[in-house]
Amino acid sequence: MPDLSAAPRRLAVLGSPIAHSLSPALHRAAYAELGLDWQYDRAEVTSGELGQFFDEQGLDEQRLGRRAPAAGHDAPAWRGLSLTMPLKREVLPLLDTLSPLAESLGVANTVVVDDDGRLHGHNTDVDGIVRTVEAHHDARPASATILGGGATASSAMRAAWQLGARSFSVHLRNPMRAGELTSLACELGCDISVAPLTELAALGPLDFVISTLPGGVADELPLRPRSSSSVLFDVAYEPWPTQVASRWAADGGTTFSGLDMLFEQAVSQVRLFTGLPQEVRLDDEDRVRTAMRAAVGLPAVGSVVPASSPVGA
Repeated sequence: MPDLSAAPRRLAVLGSPIAHSLSPALHRAAYAELGLDWQYDRAEVTSGELGQFFDEQGLDEQRLGRRAPAAGHDAPAWRGLSLTMPLKREVLPLLDTLSPLAESLGVANTVVVDDDGRLHGHNTDVDGIVRTVEAHHDARPASATILGGGATASSAMRAAWQLGARSFSVHLRNPMRAGELTSLACELGCDISVAPLTELAALGPLDFVISTLPGGVADELPLRPRSSSSVLFDVAYEPWPTQVASRWAADGGTTFSGLDMLFEQAVSQVRLFTGLPQEVRLDDEDRVRTAMRAAVGLPAVGSVVPASSPVGA
């Protein structure tokens, strides 16, 4: 593992909209706990602007061992990027390598910048879902319902597959956008059906649902749990609880929030940025996790955000 403790490093979360992101709070808490002099910021980067951001920040120059004037000669070297919508697919042509998971999904939400300036893409969103569910629930769904068709939906499908799902019902506003998910289901050897969101009611009560829809879009959807062990994982977290999560919990189902996912995927990012494989725990990781959770108002380690509690409460 490289020695990263000596020099300051720079990291950031990119996307649009980004002002609400809690990633800076999570990562700053982690690096402070690890004794690293690293700065982690946020930057508004919309679709089509990622290449320009790389140019302006000197990421290509860093690869060549130079520092671009726009980045400043005294600026810390880049160590990594966290990516959110709409950049998780757009980044792929700009990377030098992809992890097997990121390549298979065509989705990278994490970029590690090595000492030679090379850019390595990873996916930690799958970790964010799988570890959250495994830590708090014994769910082994035979089938899963995925809401949405973007990059996070691909990670959600892979996560549900790792948890046991072998059949998928995908619902999105425009079923014509389900091409990536259909291809992924075929690669995983799973059955898939695709339908518009307006046909959700026909499914009746559900056992395992992951909603990757933007905040508010799922509020009026007719989602009902089949039993108390039925899971709704809503990747939205601001505000929390969402209306759909509140109804699911009121009907007796189990809910997980996007903040639970954000926290777990950030732990994997911290591992990667500090030079570890994403599946290898940090030294004193429990201490780092406690600091990260406290920074965003999450309950103590071993708890999730209940659908009756607002984020930060």
